[in-house]
Amino acid sequence: MSYPIAQRRAKIIQQIRQFFFERNVLEVETPILSTGTVTDVYLDAFQCQYDYSIQSTQPVTKYLQTSPEFALKRLLASGYGDIYQVCKAFRHEASGRYHNAEFTILEWYRIGFDHFQLMDEVAALFKFILHCKDVEKISYQQLFINHVSLDPLTATFQDLCNVLIERDKFSEWIAEENDRDVLLQVILSEIIEPQIGKQVPCFIYHFPASQASLAKLSAIDNRVSERFECYFRGVELVNGFHELTDAAEQLTRFKSDNQLRKKKGLISKEKQYKLK
Repeated sequence: MSYPIAQRRAKIIQQIRQFFFERNVLEVETPILSTGTVTDVYLDAFQCQYDYSIQSTQPVTKYLQTSPEFALKRLLASGYGDIYQVCKAFRHEASGRYHNAEFTILEWYRIGFDHFQLMDEVAALFKFILHCKDVEKISYQQLFINHVSLDPLTATFQDLCNVLIERDKFSEWIAEENDRDVLLQVILSEIIEPQIGKQVPCFIYHFPASQASLAKLSAIDNRVSERFECYFRGVELVNGFHELTDAAEQLTRFKSDNQLRKKKGLISKEKQYKLK
């Protein structure tokens, strides 16, 4: 990193702290090493062995955090109010222009905020740091209708294949794919993303319920989740949720993730989460 870039980075981190200080959001620090990790099908953590545990004579597996999410949620559950953290995160995945195994992440939680209020706060942060004058907001459904003339909530698997074929984005691995959400993601990333957020940040909200991750489902339309992402100048900058707080539903999703991991030949995370 060049010195001028390091100066800009330091200024941005200082601005982030100022932004949240003025809103009475507390900065916290959580552990980078954990005894558990995420069940996300498309996300893997680095792991290492710790030989000095007082609870066991055998080496204990530890995981580098893929984000501070679970640690922050433990603080919320213990009674903390609004909190944020700027820290390192680690993901065992392919690297590229916009992906690195080790990176800096900003994550925060606002008590009582739904996803629309959180989008507004993200927009305010962007305006404060990036000096952009405005933002765009569009539902996932309308985005697909506008750009590929297809309703992603009702389209069949073949409909999605046809879009990729028509746009010359179809390939052999897609022909063998049977996950509808994978095709939706290919259409979003390969066809739609290059067309959005060119001038101002573009928020996409109400992702399909099958892509809810850790978000609540909409009470108005249970086909969609209260999750959003934001893109600006070709980069996905944000992934946000109106957080799921139903423990039983979350456990069901963890189990579903693990079943899919097994089906894909990936390591199941059942042991870490003690799912029976």
